[in-house]
Amino acid sequence: MDWVPIVFIIFKALVFGTGMFLAIKWHYDQKKKGKPTEKREVWRVVGKVALVIVIFGILLAGLLFFTFALGRKLGLDLS
Repeated sequence: MDWVPIVFIIFKALVFGTGMFLAIKWHYDQKKKGKPTEKREVWRVVGKVALVIVIFGILLAGLLFFTFALGRKLGLDLS
């Protein structure tokens, strides 16, 4: 039964990843139809997305550290 969460998490990541890719592609194609985008504008959006991903990663790592520290302080066996 230990393999079930691994398979579900991989499946969930694939489904959400595919959905996000298709949503971004659809929005990009819709915007491309309307007016030509400047490369400067595209790079600005890429920078904002990268910054959000970095901040999310830092917050996620902090939450993980806090959870393990709290679990260890409460006497849970986390090994």
